Amino acid sequence: MADRATLTKPTTVDEFDHFAALPENVGHKLQLVDGEIIEEMPKFAHARIASRLILWLGKFFEEHPIGEVFAELRIALPDELINARIPDICVVIGRQDELAGLGVNDALPFMPDLIIEIQSEGQTDRYMSDLADYYLERGCRMVWIIYPDLKLVEWLTPTERHLLLLEGTISGGDVLPGLSVSVAKLFA
Repeated sequence: MADRATLTKPTTVDEFDHFAALPENVGHKLQLVDGEIIEEMPKFAHARIASRLILWLGKFFEEHPIGEVFAELRIALPDELINARIPDICVVIGRQDELAGLGVNDALPFMPDLIIEIQSEGQTDRYMSDLADYYLERGCRMVWIIYPDLKLVEWLTPTERHLLLLEGTISGGDVLPGLSVSVAKLFA
């Protein structure tokens, strides 16, 4: 007997777009992960951390106008047929002409320079690690994975991985030179 995986085919980006546009799905945080439609329901700690990071990054870009920060901007790479990811936060450096060419309902057609994901209930550590690998393998230059329950941050680039505890500092590295965020302040 065939297992469930062989009986169902992955949802494509076009099918996902149709599903997400249905009236009963508008307003839901849906994304397409390897052909599976997933809904996330962030909680208080998630929202607090995301808000702090967006404020800090926004202030950084006011002082250093090299890019922009976005909350929950959908990424749909042209060669991806079964993925339409929505990171919690992403940063795009430069590329103002490409951003200006996007329509109000368009997804980002390229990988951002920095992606920040905050672990939500039900997302395993393995899922978060795989998510970071997905982004890095497709051209993201840096990923921060925030673990609210553990109060730690995983800082990743294609060549480095660091686990930052409460006494640590999150660095902008080569992507955001001069940016540093205290891990303790992030979770305060």
